[in-house]
Amino acid sequence: MSIDDCHVVSTVQFRDHRGVLSVFEEFDGVPFRIRRVYCLSEVPPGASRGGHAHKAIHQFVIAISGSFDLVLNDGKQSKRFFLNNSDHGVHVVPGIWRDLHNFAPGAVCMVLASDLFREDDYIRDYSEFRKYVMGQI
Repeated sequence: MSIDDCHVVSTVQFRDHRGVLSVFEEFDGVPFRIRRVYCLSEVPPGASRGGHAHKAIHQFVIAISGSFDLVLNDGKQSKRFFLNNSDHGVHVVPGIWRDLHNFAPGAVCMVLASDLFREDDYIRDYSEFRKYVMGQI
């Protein structure tokens, strides 16, 4: 897979005088079966999250509150997404390195994942990731 397979997906929203209801449903907006949901919050100023790739797991990354940058890399090129609203998220396909930076104070990142946590699905070293995408591993 390549960076071109990662893209912004709009969520379904219902707005009225009471506020906004954002809906994330598997196969309707989120293009995979959701097996795990987690949130990143209270990220200190200047800290980054991510710094890894997945071999098989798909993810859908959403800014629930505040903002942050999602930087994706397929070993050849990078793409930056500024996420600041729950009306859209980014589908991150397997084989893509991801870094999350520039968290605004109070930002909350929610990630929907296609599978449960499996350490053997992670690539945590960028040089190993490059070998993986070049077919050397």
